[in-house]
Amino acid sequence: MEGERAMLSERMIVAPSAGTFRPAAFEPGHQIEAGSVVGYVEGPGSSIEVVSPFHGQVQGYLAHPGERLRTGEHIAWLRVS
Repeated sequence: MEGERAMLSERMIVAPSAGTFRPAAFEPGHQIEAGSVVGYVEGPGSSIEVVSPFHGQVQGYLAHPGERLRTGEHIAWLRVS
């Protein structure tokens, strides 16, 4: 168990652009693959997918639905192995 904990780490998913956040329907504990869409950042006339670069377990969203984000702000965090 101790060695297993040492191999786990956490990663943040960040906003690819500025805009209003709309999350996908992932609950904490959900396992996702790298490339999964975890939400959208919407601006005037645009909707940009927020794609996870990591495979892991969703621990939670840090951005709330409708929250205005700046580029690079944390959106969600994952536990990866």
